[in-house]
Amino acid sequence: MQKVRFTLFVLIVGALVLSACGAGGDPTVRGGECLGSAGDAIVDLECREVTVAIENAYLPFNYVDAETGIPGGWDYDAWDEICTRLHCTPVYVEAGWDGMIQAVADGQFDAAADGITITEDRAQIVDFSIGYVNIDVRLLVRQDETRIESIEDIVNDASLKLGTQTGTTNYEIAATYLPEDRIQAFEQFPFAVQALVSGDIDAVIIDETAGQGYLGENADVLKLVGPSMSSDQLGFIFPKGSDLVGPVNQALQAMMADGTLSALNTKYFGPDFAVTYDDIGPGAYGEDGE
Repeated sequence: MQKVRFTLFVLIVGALVLSACGAGGDPTVRGGECLGSAGDAIVDLECREVTVAIENAYLPFNYVDAETGIPGGWDYDAWDEICTRLHCTPVYVEAGWDGMIQAVADGQFDAAADGITITEDRAQIVDFSIGYVNIDVRLLVRQDETRIESIEDIVNDASLKLGTQTGTTNYEIAATYLPEDRIQAFEQFPFAVQALVSGDIDAVIIDETAGQGYLGENADVLKLVGPSMSSDQLGFIFPKGSDLVGPVNQALQAMMADGTLSALNTKYFGPDFAVTYDDIGPGAYGEDGE
């Protein structure tokens, strides 16, 4: 049997306990410094602390380098830039995806940044920022897969099993093509990908940017196939009625206008981004999560 260079199994140990707290008892993983200046601020938030929920396990948006322990990703750079323009203090708090949206709705966090798709259902309980990027949804399959070139191939072959993550828009998209008994839902995408690699399922429906993160050293094992099944906008979320939505939107619009957002998207969503799931830690799903 071919040895697969796939290290995501380490996530399984701790992911059965999902929480809105980080590892080690101190959920704050980065931030705490007031950025920018009052004189240059689009809106001066006067060094106000803004708690941002972040998963630390979702490339390329957020992660923690396994060797250095240093967090990074699109979300960190974007929110650092936003707070620089708003003269505020970002405080990043590690939180599991399961329950993150509801936790923001309940006011446990000021915002969340985790590649969150803007949907009407979610907008019933949280406020969204303007969209900052479009994301395509594709199929991830094994490299030697010859039966699947599109979702229609799965629809037409009842023997094929499709996996995805529960509670995501990807699951909702899968459900528009297949009955629920033909969709295997996993608590986290790494579990779905592990099942794909081991042959328990035949494809995973996933955001293209996240799918790229699973390739890495596994490029000889996995591949993305087929056309996009959906192109969705991502946005930050806030508790309903949050006074942060307007200022954050102004900061994002300024970042769009001066090219900062485009450069950020190229850095993390482009072909030169080299961090893979083999390089990062389990984030909110570590053994010490409480």
